[in-house]
Amino acid sequence: MNQTTPKAAAGDAARPEERSFLGHPRGLATLFMTEFFERFTYYGMRALLVLFLVAATDGDNPGFGIDRETAGAVYGLYTGAVFLGSLPGGWIADRLIGQRRAVFWGGVIIALGNFILAIPATPPVFYLGLATIVVGVGLLKPNISAIVGALYEGQPGARRDAGFSIFYMGINLGALLAPLVAGTIGEAWNWRGGFFVAGLAMLVGVAQYKATEKCLGNAGAPPVGVSEAERRGGWRMIGIGGAVVAVLAALLFTGVIPVTITGLAQVFGYGMVALGFVFFAYILLIAKLEPGERGRVAVIAVFFLCAALFWAGFEQAATTFNLFAQDYTDRSLLGGMFPDGVHPASWYQSANPIFVVLFAPFFAWIWVSLGARNLDPSAPAKFGLALLLLAAVLGVIMWAAQLVVASGGQVAPTWLLLTYLLHTFGELCLSPVGLSNVTKLAPKRYVGQMMGTWFLGAAVGNTFAGLIGGHVGSSDASAMPGQFMQMILIAGGAGVALLLLSPVIRKWMGGVK
Repeated sequence: MNQTTPKAAAGDAARPEERSFLGHPRGLATLFMTEFFERFTYYGMRALLVLFLVAATDGDNPGFGIDRETAGAVYGLYTGAVFLGSLPGGWIADRLIGQRRAVFWGGVIIALGNFILAIPATPPVFYLGLATIVVGVGLLKPNISAIVGALYEGQPGARRDAGFSIFYMGINLGALLAPLVAGTIGEAWNWRGGFFVAGLAMLVGVAQYKATEKCLGNAGAPPVGVSEAERRGGWRMIGIGGAVVAVLAALLFTGVIPVTITGLAQVFGYGMVALGFVFFAYILLIAKLEPGERGRVAVIAVFFLCAALFWAGFEQAATTFNLFAQDYTDRSLLGGMFPDGVHPASWYQSANPIFVVLFAPFFAWIWVSLGARNLDPSAPAKFGLALLLLAAVLGVIMWAAQLVVASGGQVAPTWLLLTYLLHTFGELCLSPVGLSNVTKLAPKRYVGQMMGTWFLGAAVGNTFAGLIGGHVGSSDASAMPGQFMQMILIAGGAGVALLLLSPVIRKWMGGVK
């Protein structure tokens, strides 16, 4: 976490009323707790989703009993749509209702979606719940970060960075606790109960947000300068778009448009890739960029591709690795506490946020220390390192799969824990670096759209993560080492290529550091 500079300290003294939450504006506590509960809800449901979908329809805790490839496709569609939903969610806030209302209604809709998941009903009702959550997260996720930034408008950068560091801890604390609470309830007692607890957590977050909203001051207020005619036009567009999506969904579920869920996920993923290419082609070839801007936009395009590839591997956590924990990991530790003698597989979903909390300060320190010695790796080099770490992650899980095949039994939990440790190192090399550099490299008039491409890259990666995870998870253990080796070659090859090309890409950045 960044230290407060003397200048920031002087600013703090001038505003003693803001020193009510770790030396920061009181509104940061409101947003911290809202994000904590939202991430608890998201990661609690995420930890259960694939496990519930593939669980047998009979027994004391029945699931849907669908095949693993379809379950992976459902997960990919859901998580890809969540990230893609951030684009219209930000637009609705900017043009129609303001960020504060977007966060409130987003939280309400997320809770509603989880409560729909908790209804013991047919798959179409369950998928309606997932779609509802997508709308809610799309409204809440991009706008709550924007409100955090607004709290520090006109204040020193170090204080702003420290505020975001505290806010980021809320994300990881929620992600850490969710699998241990909602995951345990879902696996050991009742899947629907796990989804219900996730929805209940979001309701608590919404209640505290509304009760303390006044602490936000003017941050996230409704947009000004938007005429009533523009508002009506905006709502009309939203209504038409929602109606089109609803009609398409109805045609798909009734079989009028003959497509499988896996096929739909593939179309969705490739469609987003095509959208990214069309957007960058337009900006690079048609938009009137100033000298030097074209190279920086090209760098963002490279980052878009690398991010999509990285997240496609990283998000195996909730599909391939989750199923590996269930099927091939010895979970007898503390097993006497649970009916089947093993602890829940979803517990391992807490490993990544634990490692983020432990190692994020170390990575921040090491980048600063290297920078002081003029040794800080360039952003392309850090992306290359992230992809090499992803290859190492896949190497560990491939080795574990080989042991499963050789022994015919299960492996120790340390294999998954090492996997998630290297996962976290890769995330810390790529995620914060990408967010920071996209904002710095983007032409001023395209900053919002360029940030949209970052979310688009995450959406592409999450969609293909579901497809890949479903394919690998549905395979026999003997096929897994070969499948992981293919992914190692792709991730490792991309990482090496990026490291070799980083001097050239750095020149395109035009001196931006």
